[in-house]
Amino acid sequence: MPFDPQNLLTGLFHVAVAAADPKKVLPGFLDKVLKDQSANKSNGKVIVVGAGKAAAAMAATFENHWEENFVKESHLSGLVVTAYGHGVPCHQIEVIEAAHPVPDRNSEIAAQRILNLVSDLNENDLVICLLSGGGSSLLALPAQGITLGDKQQINQALLKSGADINEMNCVRKHLSAIKGGRLAAACAPAKLVTFAISDVPGDDPAVIASGPTEADLTTIEQALGILKKYQITISDNVSQWLKSPKAETPKKPYESSIFQIIATAKQSLKAAAAQAEEMGLKALILGDDLTGESRQLAQSHAELITQVLEQGQPIKAPCVLLSGGETTVKVRGNGRGGRNTEYLLSLAIRLQGLANVYALAADTDGIDGLGDNAGAVLLPNSWLKADKLGLNAVKMLENNNSCSFFEALEGLVVTGPTQTNVNDFRAILVLPEK
Repeated sequence: MPFDPQNLLTGLFHVAVAAADPKKVLPGFLDKVLKDQSANKSNGKVIVVGAGKAAAAMAATFENHWEENFVKESHLSGLVVTAYGHGVPCHQIEVIEAAHPVPDRNSEIAAQRILNLVSDLNENDLVICLLSGGGSSLLALPAQGITLGDKQQINQALLKSGADINEMNCVRKHLSAIKGGRLAAACAPAKLVTFAISDVPGDDPAVIASGPTEADLTTIEQALGILKKYQITISDNVSQWLKSPKAETPKKPYESSIFQIIATAKQSLKAAAAQAEEMGLKALILGDDLTGESRQLAQSHAELITQVLEQGQPIKAPCVLLSGGETTVKVRGNGRGGRNTEYLLSLAIRLQGLANVYALAADTDGIDGLGDNAGAVLLPNSWLKADKLGLNAVKMLENNNSCSFFEALEGLVVTGPTQTNVNDFRAILVLPEK
């Protein structure tokens, strides 16, 4: 074998992450905006705001590019909020760290300060908004009459319910004073340019970070329906707000706005596929927008692996099956885990040590669930090794204890914060049967 399977899979993961690195992808998109701003010679303010796990890295990249290419007399300032541990030093743009996936007081403070920064601007001013995955939690300013505690309780309940990202963001928008297009409304009449790294299936600008600069087509009725669907208890404050017409989000696009997506899961998967093919392996991208429960997706992928080995369909081994998107976990137990380790544990149960099949699942932001790992790797000998350690895979899956399973096997992938986020990355290496 000309390569080590585990190193190959981790290498593909790093290629995927690098393809979404703000330092690599953002400068090319900035040039036109900077030139246009130079051409108008308005000497207006330039305010940089943003939220997400990549927001600080994006801000640092913007700052560096600005200093190298833009007129010195321009006034640059701003503030971005990122997750704890994801900060990057900036000179002119302030960086605040806050909690994810459940907001904290810093999330609220940062959101209010960002709203204050973009208020009272004129048509000569320019607002640059830098968004990435995690922005919904990090940019948390409760709507009138709602407390941070209300938002925290609902957010936690949604995370445990198995609700998908579109459902969660619909509710978040209608409980927010800044999301769902409200930030764009506050920027008027200034020009607004948003650069975003997409972590959502379908790359809908209105869903990324709950769309603070995009008009929102979801409704109060839909938000209430989602809360009812997952049987989430809400306080009287929240109930009263959602009965008010003020809770409805802006439906009309902000005319002086441009939205540019600079990195997606599809781009990262294509980069990984190209790398695999350079190594002599066929690569098949199953989709960049796969959703549903992690354990159920693993079951369907186990069936696909069997097809590849037994029928050579839809691709022949040796090959790599790649996929992205955002799965969900319905919390049934009290174990430690995340979307990606849960996927792999479910896959392990179905494969039960099937020879010549290796898999990696990890979150491109470097954090899977609430742990400090990005995900894990599954090897052909993982099943036997777990048995020797006395690990009951089925019971651990029932208890959502997938992280502990792979930790015991020394199979966790630990990268630390990557300063980007195009969501889940999965790679399955299938080698021919001997």
